[in-house]
Amino acid sequence: MDKGKKCRREDEEIEAVDSDANHSHSLEQNLSFSDTLLVLRMMRVQFPQIDKVSIQPFILQSQLYSSVKDRTQVDRELESLRRDKVVRIFKLNTGQDDHGIMFLDDYLKQESILAKMHTS
Repeated sequence: MDKGKKCRREDEEIEAVDSDANHSHSLEQNLSFSDTLLVLRMMRVQFPQIDKVSIQPFILQSQLYSSVKDRTQVDRELESLRRDKVVRIFKLNTGQDDHGIMFLDDYLKQESILAKMHTS
């Protein structure tokens, strides 16, 4: 009889370990970090700071595509960041199909600079 209880206890322990492993695996699948946002922040920091030039940092979408493998992921994450008002996305008038991306706080600073220039 003791042997039967021991086998059941071992089976329960194995099931508990399997359950914990499945739980942590599902957490890993649910936790995702935005590669797009990370790359955007890195590129923003690398934007050249030039005295007497009053343009805020922006990133070209083509630059972003070259840094993140999955373009579909980039497009989805950019759309989400746009909806959440983290970034602004602009169609560039370069004759090519490219977009500029600015963080919203940089965009607001740029607008403020332009407004001051026009009122002076």
